[in-house]
Order: sequence, then structure tokens, then C-alpha cells
Amino acid sequence: MAKDKKTKKTTKSNVQSGIATIQSTFNNTIITLADENGEVLGQGSPSMVGFKGAKRSTAYAATKAAMDVAERVIKKYGLRDVKVIIKGPGAGRNAAVKGLDSAGLKVTMLMDKTPIPHNGCRPRKIPRK
Repeated sequence: MAKDKKTKKTTKSNVQSGIATIQSTFNNTIITLADENGEVLGQGSPSMVGFKGAKRSTAYAATKAAMDVAERVIKKYGLRDVKVIIKGPGAGRNAAVKGLDSAGLKVTMLMDKTPIPHNGCRPRKIPRK
């Protein structure tokens, strides 16, 4: 039996720019901050800040979650500016961008990558009333 080599994970000391991905659904908002290569520096959601149940889907909860994750990443890695990618139709879309901005990150680019079907799958049948 061979001994397992323990690999030491390299930590980034100073990251200037990165990518912020905001996945906003009707029930939750997930914010992920990564560097330019796509390695995750930090992530957060309203439930990590303390919102539970239906309050997670609010815009205020998304703002607080974005501020929390941005402050953690700024403190640890020194992140300054981000490119923001937004996915999903939820209420926390714009609020999370405001939270990143108010935490001290400079938003350099804003991109909407919401998946929109170009007449792909057939929709489910309409329920009877």
C-alpha cells in the first residue's frame, strides 16, 4: 500500500480582478466570486447571512449576502474590480449587484446569461381550472 501524498493547496495572496456570478432563482440567490481563471475565492447566499424560508428570495437578502461575500473576499484576497455575470429570473438580480458595489467592488462589466429557450423543449400541459 502506497502512502498518500498530502498536497498543499496554494493560496492566492493578492487578486486584483475577478468574476462575480449571480445565480438568482425565485427561491434563492447564490453569489460566487472567482478570479480570472475561474478558481472560486468565496461564495455566499442569503441563508449563510441568516435569512430562512421565504425571506431568502427577497432583494434585501440578496443585497446582504452579496455584501457579506464581497467583504470576506476583499479582506482575504484584496479583490478590487469584478465582471458580473447574472443568471436567472429572481428578485435578487439587481440587488446583488448593488450589494457588491456598496461593499467596495468596482463593477467593470455586466453580462446577462439567463438561459432562454429558442423553442427547444415542449412546455408542460396547462393545468385545468
